[in-house]
Amino acid sequence: MSYSKDIRQLVVSYVGSGGSKAEAARRFGVSRGRVYSWLGLGKTLSSGLKPGPKKNSKLNEAALAAAIAARPDIRLKELGRQFGVHESTVSYALKRLRVSHKKNVAV
Repeated sequence: MSYSKDIRQLVVSYVGSGGSKAEAARRFGVSRGRVYSWLGLGKTLSSGLKPGPKKNSKLNEAALAAAIAARPDIRLKELGRQFGVHESTVSYALKRLRVSHKKNVAV
């Protein structure tokens, strides 16, 4: 069953103004699961847009690119220590930056 945009906005605003989710479900005749799902999409109801993926906030990609430009032979482990993140975080950021990174093995 599809609900109107008006009822969705009423439920979200009711819970946002301090009402309980269970009470909102009883008052507007919807299931609690539906209330929870609408609250997860609360920002999309007014704009009509679905939320996109979240951006990684642990690593500044511009600073990473500058660090690689300064030392092209730096290893992922060293970059991770420098930025305070795990190596995999650096690796994923390099993929997003489309940086092909070859490491020189220290002898």
